[in-house]
Amino acid sequence: MANQGEPDNPAAGDRVTAALEPVVAGAIADTGFELEQLDIAQAGRRRLVRVVVDGDDGVGLDEVAVVSRAVSAVLDEHDAVLGGPYTLEVTSPGVDRPLTRPRHWRRNRLRLVKVRPVGGAEFTGRVGAADETPDGGVEMLVDGALRRVEYGTVAHAVVEVEFKQPPVAEMAMLEGRASGTEEDAR
Repeated sequence: MANQGEPDNPAAGDRVTAALEPVVAGAIADTGFELEQLDIAQAGRRRLVRVVVDGDDGVGLDEVAVVSRAVSAVLDEHDAVLGGPYTLEVTSPGVDRPLTRPRHWRRNRLRLVKVRPVGGAEFTGRVGAADETPDGGVEMLVDGALRRVEYGTVAHAVVEVEFKQPPVAEMAMLEGRASGTEEDAR
């Protein structure tokens, strides 16, 4: 039997991923979501195609089903690239996903994030306004003060799970309002 896509060769999986990523991303975009990650690996005689998708308001189970059908259709059209049968897994990113792109910061506005800067001390702050471009940055509320953090200075950042409502004063500062105003009291 012919070696279908060199299953034991990791570079072959990289080539398959590179070939399919644009068409998978396009199919996902047509459903209103974004491709976060595409991994294709050999799993026995089949390929495992793992797709992580996200959207501005998250991704629910019904949306995962819609995305799964769209991705399955384009993978079936590109069967020759996959070189045989495959198993498709479509999921949304977990809460522990690192913030690596500007849109991750934007989607987590007002949430608490632990940041490890390149060559600096780790800190935790609340996310404010975030630039859309990779060479930009984000405003964060750290220890009661607004602080600008450039994306390029972040080695690692992850959302902290909160079990209680954030302080009203912090939310007000990030929304651009002074705390303690009459409007806040309403």
